[in-house]
Amino acid sequence: MAAPAAAVPNAAAILNADTVNGAGKSDLAVKPGVAEVLRAQILLDRARFSPGEIDGATGSNLRAAVNGYQKAHSIAGDGAGSMNAATWSALNADAAEALISYTIAAADVAGPFQTIPEDMAAKAKLPALGYVSAEEALAERFHASPALLKRLNPGKDLTRAGEQILVPNVEGTEPLPKGGKIVVDRSARTLTLFDTAGRAIAQFPASTGSEHDPLPVGDWKVTGISKNPVFYYNPKLFWDADAGEKKAKIPPGPNNPVGVAWIDLSKPHYGIHGTPVPRSIGKTQSHGCIRLTNWDVTALASSVAGGTDVLLQE
Repeated sequence: MAAPAAAVPNAAAILNADTVNGAGKSDLAVKPGVAEVLRAQILLDRARFSPGEIDGATGSNLRAAVNGYQKAHSIAGDGAGSMNAATWSALNADAAEALISYTIAAADVAGPFQTIPEDMAAKAKLPALGYVSAEEALAERFHASPALLKRLNPGKDLTRAGEQILVPNVEGTEPLPKGGKIVVDRSARTLTLFDTAGRAIAQFPASTGSEHDPLPVGDWKVTGISKNPVFYYNPKLFWDADAGEKKAKIPPGPNNPVGVAWIDLSKPHYGIHGTPVPRSIGKTQSHGCIRLTNWDVTALASSVAGGTDVLLQE
C-alpha cells in the first residue's frame, strides 16, 4: 500500500464494518482507500506499533508505525512507510475484527463534563481536569478522533446510554511484557520500547522538544512513575509563559497538561507523559519532555519501572 499523497480521507468512501473489516485481505495491488488505511491503523495499534490518534487518514504517524512494524518483524519495506503484501500478511495474523459494535454505557455519558480554560490559574481552581464531553471520552477510550467516531456512526447519538455504535477494536489486547529499554528518536518522532532481550515490542509517535527546549540527548533512567499526576506549573521553566504568571497546582485528569501518566527521568524536570491533545502528537513540538497520547503512555507505564534505561537520541 503506497502512501497516498494527501493526508485527508476520501469523504465519499463508505466506512462500515463490512468495508473496513474486509480491507487489506485480498487484491492488495489495488490502490488503497480509506478503509484500508483505517484497518491498517487499528491493526498496528493492536500490535503496539501505534499510529497515534486513529483517524482513517495517511500521515507521518502512520508511516512511522509501518516502518517500525516492518523493522521489528524483519519485513522488507521501502523506508517510506508504505504497506506491502508481506506487511498485510503479518498484520492479518490478527484475526480480530478491526471495527466492532459497542453499546454506550451509562458511565460513558455520566460525566461530569466541563469546559477546560486555557489559563493555568483558572485550571488550578477546578477540582479535576476531566473530559470536555462524552464524545471526547469515547474517542480517547477507543484511540480515535472524535471526527472518525462521528463518521462511523452517522445519525447516532454519542451522548446517549444504550446507543449502539461502531468503534475501533483496540481494547482487551495483551499487556506489554516487561520493558528493558526506551529509545526516543527526535528525527523520527518516535519512542520505541525494547524488551529485556533487546527486541522492539512497541513503538509510539512522540513529540520531542523544540529549538527553545531541545531534547536532552544522552543516556538516562526512569526514576519513577506517577499515574493521574498533579502538574506543578512553574512559569520559569517555560520560555513562552505569559508575563506575570505564577506557579500553579494543576489537578489531575485526562486534560491535565501532562495527561494521565508521568514517567520521571533522571534528567531533572524531564519526563515522558501524556497529553490533552492527542491529535498533536508527532506533529508539534514540546517543552523538552517526551509527549505521547494518553493511551500510549498508559501502556508504556505498565511495562517499565524505576531503573529502566532511556536513550534520547537525535
